[in-house]
Amino acid sequence: MNIHSVFIKAGELMPTQTVVITGANVGLGFACARAVLNEHREWHVVLACRSRERGETAARQLCKETGNSQVSVAELDLASLASVRDFAGHFVQAGSPPLHSIVCNAGLQFSQGRTVTADGFESTFGVNHLGHFLLVHLLLRQLAGSGRVVMVSSGTHDPAQRTGLPAPRWVNPEFLAFPEHDPQPLQEPAGTAGRRAYSTSKLCNLLFTYELTRRLEAAGRSVGTAQPITINGFNPGLMPGTNLARDYGPVQQFAWNYLLPVLALVLPNARTVTASGKALAGLACASEFEAVTGKYFDGRKETASSAESYDRNKALELWEASCRLTRLTPAETIVPLEQRLPVAAPLHNR
Repeated sequence: MNIHSVFIKAGELMPTQTVVITGANVGLGFACARAVLNEHREWHVVLACRSRERGETAARQLCKETGNSQVSVAELDLASLASVRDFAGHFVQAGSPPLHSIVCNAGLQFSQGRTVTADGFESTFGVNHLGHFLLVHLLLRQLAGSGRVVMVSSGTHDPAQRTGLPAPRWVNPEFLAFPEHDPQPLQEPAGTAGRRAYSTSKLCNLLFTYELTRRLEAAGRSVGTAQPITINGFNPGLMPGTNLARDYGPVQQFAWNYLLPVLALVLPNARTVTASGKALAGLACASEFEAVTGKYFDGRKETASSAESYDRNKALELWEASCRLTRLTPAETIVPLEQRLPVAAPLHNR
């Protein structure tokens, strides 16, 4: 894959910084890209999309809507570790403006049965967690100045919230990647299992957020250092009408696309895609979040995530398994991988 066939020509003005947004051709990612292009017109936005064609269509639409041509497209299939590594390599070669933010937005939810990634992982865990886990590590070295990572999680990770989805089920991460190896699987319908896999992957997003926060501190790259990198979790809220329901049946898709957007006016924790996109863009770019790390935001409001998401033992178990499953090497990242860090004060108490 030739780098010139991956990245579209950027705008004529000299951009100053770059924001990479995964899954940015539709839904929340598209709304986030639009907000960045409107509010930071000198910044360059990379739409990291599985389909280059759909990404290019989105890029043209963004240029038309914002009047800003500082946008390009890169192929990224989070269901393939090889594609993630290719994307990172091509990003470095492209000579883009300094990387300021990585927005890990892309996500999948399945209700019609289990699917697997190119590497054989259960797709929800493979895309929503493992693909982003590897991507972030490969790009950490490229973050310049005060760099940021934003992980799009979900209120579904928290059993205390009434989201309509099954609560996460934490098991050995190897079983999350390969459910067929689980000696005690839940016997539940495919739709329930698929939605539970989604809420569990959103829990994984936060366990990763908090563990990476600790390891950036250990590497001397957190807030208060010369080149700080921050990472925070984000809950966009309920956003009916997005592409997340593309695997639903016809009746469910009708309700998601037409009924729930109307009911969203009165449903708790419901937001428009535009509002959530602006909030996500703020976490990625706004100066007010420059020294904030290891936090969870509901929209732009800092809040506590679930008690389980702060479990250090689960975070370590997920970290170590993710390193093995992605075959991440020390040379590919700037943070300690195998080192068992000392237990510090809980992040939510800081």
